Amino acid sequence: MYGANRVYKKVEVIGVAKESIEAAIQSAVAKAHKTLDKISWFEVQDVRGHVGEDGAIAEYQVVLKVSFELK
Repeated sequence: MYGANRVYKKVEVIGVAKESIEAAIQSAVAKAHKTLDKISWFEVQDVRGHVGEDGAIAEYQVVLKVSFELK
């Protein structure tokens, strides 16, 4: 699987979910996996969210760098 002379590219994606930070990460990685070939890893860059008018957390937003191997 892993050999010499590999080259990767990183792209930024933002996952959003109402349930949790983990759900936002899962959403972003799952969508990236459907769109990009050979996803290898992710890095969480930023975590933020939206607070509703009632003061409760309305959604979680997670900025990720997702890397994939170039063909």
